[in-house]
Amino acid sequence: MVKSPYILDFLGITEGALERDIENALMQHMQKFLVELGAGFAFMGRQYHLEVGGEDFYMDMLFYNVKLRCFVIVELKSDKFKPEYAGKMSFYLAAVDDLLKNATDNPSIGIILCKTKNEVVTEYALREMNKAIGLSEYKLTEYLPENIKQVLPTIEELEEELKKKSDALEKD
Repeated sequence: MVKSPYILDFLGITEGALERDIENALMQHMQKFLVELGAGFAFMGRQYHLEVGGEDFYMDMLFYNVKLRCFVIVELKSDKFKPEYAGKMSFYLAAVDDLLKNATDNPSIGIILCKTKNEVVTEYALREMNKAIGLSEYKLTEYLPENIKQVLPTIEELEEELKKKSDALEKD
């Protein structure tokens, strides 16, 4: 049901990216991400707010799949899969089904996108779940080859250039 891995190299970010960096890049490239997800996905929101029991919760991304007629929650994790991610997703799925789902909609689906996963840990974490949760790895752009790195400026050079431009703007 869930493709694995999702290839996110169109984001142009590298392996060391933080969860927020990946989310920001996905927002900038939403059309490509929708194509990578598959047919029928409509974007509903980023950091989608749910109020449950008087507390605020924010799902990374919420979609609706018109073919499946259900909500799809995507949670991004910039590290390897941990069992507690499944519990959080189960909570989100229950809340979305109670608060957002129409009577004619199918039960919601959750997708946890992690940098890596251990198959045994994943099996134990998801085995007893009664909600539809998929776990997939994602792949980002590999580090640049040496011949390309040599032509590009270093991080330090870029930071220095940005500082110069920032200082020039402040003087104007």
